[in-house]
Amino acid sequence: METKPYNVLFICTANSARSLMAEAVLNQLGGRRFRAFSAGSQPAGQPNPMALDLLQRNRYDTSTLRSKSWEEFAAPGAPEMDFVLTVCDKAAGEVCPVWPGQPMSAHWGVEDPAAVTGTEEKRRQAFNDALLVLSRRIAIFLALPLDKLDRLSLQKELGRIGLTGKPVGEAV
Repeated sequence: METKPYNVLFICTANSARSLMAEAVLNQLGGRRFRAFSAGSQPAGQPNPMALDLLQRNRYDTSTLRSKSWEEFAAPGAPEMDFVLTVCDKAAGEVCPVWPGQPMSAHWGVEDPAAVTGTEEKRRQAFNDALLVLSRRIAIFLALPLDKLDRLSLQKELGRIGLTGKPVGEAV
């Protein structure tokens, strides 16, 4: 018997880098168990070129990635989410739409690589760091025995994941 995949929505203000990276990573690593989406409260309108380049260099599919509003996922007929995860501090503090189906939510804040200034190397490193953090958190999420955890335990684990996956040498 095949079960329906878990739907996961990653939220970030602009939906141009972190949330799109998380969407691509989970869609690749989650196999048939998960379907990832991303959205923003104030979408930039297009993906960040450095984010797309990094994902492509790491062989993630970017063909369906686009910057979109979170209203798309609160509208009638939208896929019902099982999880809604914010990946930026600004979006975590905003009043979100009411998501159909009462999905579990957590904050997995990641530094904004698009906000980093300086040399191209420094900016690329910021995108690499963000992808590394997101990939680690998603790997931990994928290892959770979702079918064996009660809702309260699962909520606790989702919160813990948001505190992990920092780059080496950074305090947890």
